[in-house]
Amino acid sequence: MSNPRAEYSPIVGRPPLRLPGGAKVAVWPVINVEEWDINAPMARTVIPAPQGVTVLPDIANFSWFDYGLRVGFWRMKGVLDRHGIRATLSLNASVCNSYPVIVEESLKSGWEMLGHGFIQRALNLEEDERDVIRRSIRTIKETTGRAPRGWMGPGLAETFDTPDILAEEGIEYVCDWVNDDQPYPMKVKSGSLVAIPYTVELNDIPMYLVQNHPSPEIFQRSKDYFDTLYEESEEGARIMCVSTHPYITGAAHRIRYYNQVFEYIKRHEGVIFMTGSEILDWYKGETGM
Repeated sequence: MSNPRAEYSPIVGRPPLRLPGGAKVAVWPVINVEEWDINAPMARTVIPAPQGVTVLPDIANFSWFDYGLRVGFWRMKGVLDRHGIRATLSLNASVCNSYPVIVEESLKSGWEMLGHGFIQRALNLEEDERDVIRRSIRTIKETTGRAPRGWMGPGLAETFDTPDILAEEGIEYVCDWVNDDQPYPMKVKSGSLVAIPYTVELNDIPMYLVQNHPSPEIFQRSKDYFDTLYEESEEGARIMCVSTHPYITGAAHRIRYYNQVFEYIKRHEGVIFMTGSEILDWYKGETGM
């Protein structure tokens, strides 16, 4: 069946959207900061278990992930701070309790907090997804003083009820639907919810862990992606999300290419860097939502 959450709308022929200041492309850097449970099988693995048997604790894969929080995140934050770019932090709410300095330093740089579940576990595996969503929102609000306006499910996973629950709980935008280069309204039972263009194409998980590309891939792919959107923007604004994880892009052999992405993009006129909430507010203003 067709998408039950949105009307089909080909990007050609839409009324053109215009970004602030006459910009052509809005670049949206997202860093996914997660917490994995050492008592459970790892959410993702880089090395197979010995003898092909899952072991607990899985020290090799847990510490690979933990490197991202101890080292990789700070490399990535250093890159963005040097460029004067604010990121959107896709945040497992439990990080507020377990790694509070990451949240504190991100807030100092003016970064946005985006709800990403309570811990890194798909909503489909939770006994009560509404409770997880509520607990995530509450924890982020208690820590930062502000409830998150956006949501991304762990693993981009949703149940058939998730968008309705998100809207009912006050979430204004969602990032699970990677099917457009512009925002669009979603169908929900009450309230409103906007899909903001997230990405699995400029995402370091498929890029490096699934497709096994070499380290420069994030720069070459981002460059080609940006060039296309920049050309197409003559017909209306485009959103370019760059999605990364500290344990992947924050590795020593990849960080220089992450830096090159922003060096290249900043050489172009008509580019604006935005957070998820800024994209949402711009879109609602443009469309009169």
